Amino acid sequence: MLTRKQHELICFIEDRLADSGVSPSFEEMKDALELKSKSGVHRLISALEERGYLRRLPNRARALEVLKAPERGVEAKRAAPPSVKRTLPGPANDVVEIPLHGRIAAGVPIEAFEGSTMLPVPAALLGTGEHFALEVSGDSMVEAGIFDGDYALIRRQEVARDGEIVVALIDDSEATLKYFRQEGAMIRLDPANRAYDPQRYAPAQVRVQGKLAGLLRRYS
Repeated sequence: MLTRKQHELICFIEDRLADSGVSPSFEEMKDALELKSKSGVHRLISALEERGYLRRLPNRARALEVLKAPERGVEAKRAAPPSVKRTLPGPANDVVEIPLHGRIAAGVPIEAFEGSTMLPVPAALLGTGEHFALEVSGDSMVEAGIFDGDYALIRRQEVARDGEIVVALIDDSEATLKYFRQEGAMIRLDPANRAYDPQRYAPAQVRVQGKLAGLLRRYS
């Protein structure tokens, strides 16, 4: 039996992974649960690990894996933070096929959308809207839990808010996966790796192609 705070946290982590494919930061978890310090988050995560609900992936920043889904009864829904999404599309074992448009740079931009095939994806990883997939090339997003060889699942859209991870098409020829920021009259595309510098472009150079909706990872 989970405590109220433990249940709130596992729901928040599970829904954030379903929505973006990236684990929330400790700061985000602290704020969502209205805790006074990050030490409280660490204690809750340790308790969830002991109960078999959660696993920390070694050597990866912000990498958490939900091993056992929490119950989502009426009382559980009342207890969850208001920012948490409640539903996933379709049964967990449903699989859909989405277009796979080749490789996308998570470092220096590379040629966009090389070739196209279909990629089977669990429906639970996708929300509403049209989606496509890109294979990640490079390491500039590792601190967001996005690694070389991952498949980025992208919800097609042409607008983005500050702080969202997007596919940005630069000069209609090169695509990159980065955090989107407005910086005065410029667009700044931020990596999640201290070894890389932000990229700045005039708005006319950048077209948002979609927002990160989830990740698929191969284990060999």
